[in-house]
Amino acid sequence: MLQNYINGQFLDANDKLNVYQKYTGELLAEVPVATSEQVELAVKSSAESFNIFKRFSAEKKAGILKQIYDLLSHQADKFSKIIAAESGKPISYAQSEVNRALDNLQTGIRAVLEFTGRQVPMDYLNGKGKTAFTLRFPTGPVLGITPFNFPLNLALHKLIPAIGVGAPIILKPAPQAPVTLLLFAELLAQTDLPSGAVNVLYTTNELSQKMVEDDRLKILSFTGSDKIGWKLKSLAGKKKVLLEMGGNAAAIIDESADLKRAAKKLSYGSFLNAGQICISTQRIYVVENVFDEFITRFLEETSKIKSGDMFDLEVVNSSMISHKDLLRIDQWVKEAVKQGAKILHGGKILNEAANIYAPTVLTDTQPDMKVWSEEVFAPVVLVEKVKDFKQAVSAANNTRYGLQAGVFSNRINHILFAQNHLEVGSVIINDIPGFRIDGMPYGGIKDSGMGREGAWYAMMDYTEPKLIVLDA
Repeated sequence: MLQNYINGQFLDANDKLNVYQKYTGELLAEVPVATSEQVELAVKSSAESFNIFKRFSAEKKAGILKQIYDLLSHQADKFSKIIAAESGKPISYAQSEVNRALDNLQTGIRAVLEFTGRQVPMDYLNGKGKTAFTLRFPTGPVLGITPFNFPLNLALHKLIPAIGVGAPIILKPAPQAPVTLLLFAELLAQTDLPSGAVNVLYTTNELSQKMVEDDRLKILSFTGSDKIGWKLKSLAGKKKVLLEMGGNAAAIIDESADLKRAAKKLSYGSFLNAGQICISTQRIYVVENVFDEFITRFLEETSKIKSGDMFDLEVVNSSMISHKDLLRIDQWVKEAVKQGAKILHGGKILNEAANIYAPTVLTDTQPDMKVWSEEVFAPVVLVEKVKDFKQAVSAANNTRYGLQAGVFSNRINHILFAQNHLEVGSVIINDIPGFRIDGMPYGGIKDSGMGREGAWYAMMDYTEPKLIVLDA
């Protein structure tokens, strides 16, 4: 029986949330919806444990992360299956998520042991003879709100830096996929974490909003839609706010690119996990003199993408997270076609009962179409012809999002131009926009958010510097 983990205790609640297996529609689990009293206990215990947890040594915090690593590694298969079932993620990709989570924990262990301030130059003017340096101290308890598409690893991107700096954290999972994180809490209960240092609970939007507004919690770390993220930021008061809110990732192909390699990588990067990845490729811009060859190769690779049951190891494109989202993307594609877009592949529902949409390639799209202007979060990609590389960069920037972009080029002048002019948090050369390893500084600009994930970088965001000046 699943329970919320609050102040070192597992607590049930009368109200339940039903969570369904995304391919079969069968009931997977009942999740207790934490009461207002339980939410208050979580916040209170976080605030009270701060004075204890912030004094933990680096060795002790690294030791806790190692305990979590060991516990998770022994249950990797169990967590892979739960992730696949509740999020609709292909099992091979769910296995990859668990492996990434383990790597994330190892990265966090290294970051904890290396985390430090910096020496501050003082030997000038009236600072002559003085030595100065900074130490970093945790800002305070954290509220982490996590999404459905990576129910384990994106939660760890909030948990690991919190443990790393000694900041208590409340983790609240998404309603579409809360089971993974509540099961993970059972591992946390077996570690040396002090009571209240980590609380894991699912609750209503109303009570979640009250936590956002509660001054006892000093940091909000949110991953989800930009609409919700900006609203929460407006409610967060004096909190430090970190937002990772998705994107509308573009890839650029120039004349020097390896078209075979680009087509294969981009077909996978467009349709993996039904496109439900913040950095899934959504738009591809190809310079005109290689467009025909690229699109032929790309459509050939797209035809190889297998759709179906997430527990089939060969499946790349499985269930979307809900029937509502399936109907949404079907409507968006139909609207785009009415407005002049052409379907080169797919463009239809494959299995309505299992919420599977066909891998879809569109062209002749325009910026005012939803499939261009919004984050599709579905297995749909646009491929457009452009005159030259500069026009491709301009088109890639024509969005309110700015998370990551991919550039396939072997021309140094194009690579440098992309580096200097693409309005994104990361430029990935000769790979898909969806490239990520968990230690890198990951995050975006514009409506894609603020702050960075990656253990060391998030630890910087979770702390404040204190300057120490010594007179010789």
